[in-house]
Amino acid sequence: MEQEPQKQQPGGGEPQRFPVRGLAMWLLLLAMTLTMFQVFKSGQDSEKRIPYHPEFVDLVKQREVQRAEIVLEVSGQQYVQGTLRDTDAQGRPRRFRVDVPFSDGLTDLLVEHGIPFEYKPQNPYIWSLISGVIPFLLIIGLLYFFFFRQMRMAGKGAMSFGKSRARLLTRDKNKITFGQVAGIEEAKDEVQEIIEFLKDPKRFQKLGGRIPKGVLLVGPPGTGKTLLAKAIAGEAEVPFFSISGSDFVEMFVGVGASRVRDMFEQGKKNAPCIIFIDEIDAVGRSRFSGIGGGHDEREQTLNALLVEMDGFDTQEGVIIIAATNRPDVLDSALLRPGRFDRQIMIDLPTLEGRTAILKIHSKKVRLEDDLDFRRVARGTPGFSGADLANLINEAALLAARENADRVGMSHLEEARDKVRWGRERRSRIMDDNEKELTAYHEAGHALAMLFSEGSEPLHKVTIIPRGQSLGSTMQLPEKDRYTESQRKLLSMLNGIMGGRAAEEIVFGDITTGAYSDLKQATRIARMMVCEWGMSPLLGPQSFGNREETLFLGREVNRNYEYSEETARKIDEEVSRLITEAYDHTLELLKKHRKELDLVAQYLLERETLDGRDVKELVDHGRLLDEVERAESDAKDGQADDAQDAKAKAKAKKEPVPPPLPAPETGPSVA
Repeated sequence: MEQEPQKQQPGGGEPQRFPVRGLAMWLLLLAMTLTMFQVFKSGQDSEKRIPYHPEFVDLVKQREVQRAEIVLEVSGQQYVQGTLRDTDAQGRPRRFRVDVPFSDGLTDLLVEHGIPFEYKPQNPYIWSLISGVIPFLLIIGLLYFFFFRQMRMAGKGAMSFGKSRARLLTRDKNKITFGQVAGIEEAKDEVQEIIEFLKDPKRFQKLGGRIPKGVLLVGPPGTGKTLLAKAIAGEAEVPFFSISGSDFVEMFVGVGASRVRDMFEQGKKNAPCIIFIDEIDAVGRSRFSGIGGGHDEREQTLNALLVEMDGFDTQEGVIIIAATNRPDVLDSALLRPGRFDRQIMIDLPTLEGRTAILKIHSKKVRLEDDLDFRRVARGTPGFSGADLANLINEAALLAARENADRVGMSHLEEARDKVRWGRERRSRIMDDNEKELTAYHEAGHALAMLFSEGSEPLHKVTIIPRGQSLGSTMQLPEKDRYTESQRKLLSMLNGIMGGRAAEEIVFGDITTGAYSDLKQATRIARMMVCEWGMSPLLGPQSFGNREETLFLGREVNRNYEYSEETARKIDEEVSRLITEAYDHTLELLKKHRKELDLVAQYLLERETLDGRDVKELVDHGRLLDEVERAESDAKDGQADDAQDAKAKAKAKKEPVPPPLPAPETGPSVA
């Protein structure tokens, strides 16, 4: 029979115990109070209460009163108590009590009839006891509440500065599993190995392997580092403590180091366990920044973390999983083997990963049956998992705003454009001249991309303002690319310069509308020359070396390792690439001036054209109807099938060439 698990404190540690001793003390105090009340009440009940007039006056006149005491209470009220000459069954004189109004005639009455009496002020022992004990009890209670009780509250009291803020997550509270995480399959495999080690350590230890001390999750924001940690908590059958790097840093010196030690103490008591530190760069920044020179609180916390992870008193069974998007600022001692033995890179999701992520986030959304998630994923290169979740949410909000029953492809397309370029700004009213200028500018981009060899397929052209732009020309990549060829980069430059070239051809003038185009073209051309060695004049060299200040986490100054003459050549090559692309695009658009006018005219009429519309205008000079478009698609499909068959037949005849050797450095991403 399994035992019921004990309740854990909020900060982890030992289970809470029922306060038996405290409850017994309160019960004893209550019993003593009731006993004293009963005794006092029984003493009061033995006295016979008689009215002052006429019974008490008659007893005095008849000399039936043996002795009397005039008692003055603290409240100011007076009464008479004493004994009568009459006795009870036991032979004792009967006691009486008379409440007397404030009057001077009482003493005269007693003196006149010779009854001995005395003034007896109420003995305020009980009142003095209460007045002396109550303030003392109040002080003790306040001290208990603000000091002792706060110290006993793990992680929540006002005096628990040095206690760890780590929260213990259970499987019941965390329902996220690996089935709800997509796009990071390699990271899931590496983390799954750690979970299996915790479940069955003997399977690994019999081969001489040891469990990793720490795992560092590295990746851009929104790629799923924290989500993966939550999935680990859902999959692992061991205690899982979660804490943020900022929880270690406080205004008091030494608090962070104390919390680190307390966190590992909790981990050792619950070993084997997992401790997850989110945003570890808050306390793990390099100690060798060279700025400031003080032994600050963050450095003490980092030293304590280094010692606890791999020091003299290190124990097995406590695994540290940390997440950061700034691995470049972490201290080198923290990254060495023995502390963080493994670094798992969580990159932006691929095309297949984005498709799977979209399907996961859309499970709770009512969708139309003909949705093509792969098409949406193709149009979202560079999107993180958080961006894709936001895209699904925006699509649902758009559908609700239109009172639609289900979320369709149009909603997803609009949400994608809104997330990437901003919402449509139809309130920005342009006159006819600006609208015509924008139409020719975007038509120039579209045709330059369409006729440039190696360019990505054209997706959409619009002259509806979005964000800061007056119009947009969008491409839809067929697949994810990790390397770019020189030919592809040159075609990108041609497409970028298409808008400015169209303005010069049609209007004989240029405007400021190509500001962002020129900025993007200059960046690509400079990277081609300085980073990727694509300049015939300078050769395969890299001129991008620079020194960065690690403390600030950003580039502060550059230390160029080439002469001014080389810098001048670099500027000349960058200028040459941009100028050649512009001249080539000018000639291309002059050759296709008729198509340029046609696309611009349709943009002025419809405001938005998709890639198929532009291609039909170029090929047929008009837009096809549904029947003609279906026939054209069938012909294109047959041509594609024939081309694929030829390629497969050729591949069977020709031997497969050996793969090229891998470069020493990682691939550069454009």
